[in-house]
Amino acid sequence: MRIKYVLALLALFFCTSIAPAQVPKGNIFFGYSYASADLNHNDRSNLNGWEASLEGKFLPFIGVVADFSGHYGTNDFPSSTTVFRVDGREYNFLFGPRVSFSVGKVRPFAHALLGAGNVHVSGQGYSASDTAFSTALGGGFDFHFFPALAWRFQGDYLQTGFFGNTQHNGRFSTGIVLNF
Repeated sequence: MRIKYVLALLALFFCTSIAPAQVPKGNIFFGYSYASADLNHNDRSNLNGWEASLEGKFLPFIGVVADFSGHYGTNDFPSSTTVFRVDGREYNFLFGPRVSFSVGKVRPFAHALLGAGNVHVSGQGYSASDTAFSTALGGGFDFHFFPALAWRFQGDYLQTGFFGNTQHNGRFSTGIVLNF
């Protein structure tokens, strides 16, 4: 009877000692990003750019994410006599929790991120910039080619508060994920 307890304890010890090896410690993502930005209340701006993130796992299914993105584009603002062309740049610096789990080669995830955003618009003698509170709610999935390499598809609802107004933006990103 004692041998059964000893074997059970050894099996438990063995299983718990190899379990951390199966959970990645984190990942780095970098890729293309598209944002449909609400910079002009009458029209949406199509912005193209990049997104990068670093995730550190502290539990097998919960991690902490630092997310950075930059989007760039041009928009035309019509007036009664002419059309003003405005160049815009938007940067976001966001942090927060991410939950994920693996199902075969796919790892779906969801996150809630908080931080700051900065926008700069200029054109035809006009220039303005603002920094404001930003949030992103979203998720996506990673498709694993092999354990250290994956491809990510991600979508977020990005809310900013530039120039005293609330902007409701969509952000869609895809790119390479390196797991470590």
